[in-house]
Amino acid sequence: MAEYILDKQYFINVIKDLIPWAEERKDYFTELDSAIGDGDHGMNLSIGFREVAKHVDEWSVENVNTFYKNVGKALLDKVGGSAGPLYGSFFMKFGLPIKAKGPDEGATFDEFIQMMDKGITIIQKRGKSTIGEKTMNDTLMPALSTLKAANEAGDAPKAAMAKAVEAGKEGLESTRDMIATKGRAMRLGERAVGHLDPGAASTAEMLEIFYKNMPE
Repeated sequence: MAEYILDKQYFINVIKDLIPWAEERKDYFTELDSAIGDGDHGMNLSIGFREVAKHVDEWSVENVNTFYKNVGKALLDKVGGSAGPLYGSFFMKFGLPIKAKGPDEGATFDEFIQMMDKGITIIQKRGKSTIGEKTMNDTLMPALSTLKAANEAGDAPKAAMAKAVEAGKEGLESTRDMIATKGRAMRLGERAVGHLDPGAASTAEMLEIFYKNMPE
């Protein structure tokens, strides 16, 4: 059986899909953030990915690691709030496990899991947060652990990623009943209960874009 490979175009297509996504979902993420934060999450993502859109084709000649590092730098440079540092750090670290690969190479599924691990770990470090604190980690950490478990159990790659996406969505929904202990929302105390975390919401949708672009 041939090894499952995510080619370079897959990784480019994910970013190209995130560009219109950030624009289309801007108002929704802003609405979520207005309830418990600064109300800028949607706009910040939109601003960041508009900058990415200006350069995505020129960056595409680089290898996957450099391509994603450029995406991350653009978000760090252009985006305020917490979205810039966290999303920017995710993309800057994402390609590190395959940094030695050539400009036309992609990744195996095991390497893809390592890439997700690298990106999600830096979000934990930068945000000094973990699961249960009403942040994007409530989406990302369950998704990652589910992805690893499904892969180890022998699930087909896209099926494993589907389970990860669902775990992420469940994690997102769990933020509705949480009292925030990180970020702007923590100042609301119990008043934050009943609201989804905007970062958890946006990262859940980001994971779905990674999933939808995967070949069977």
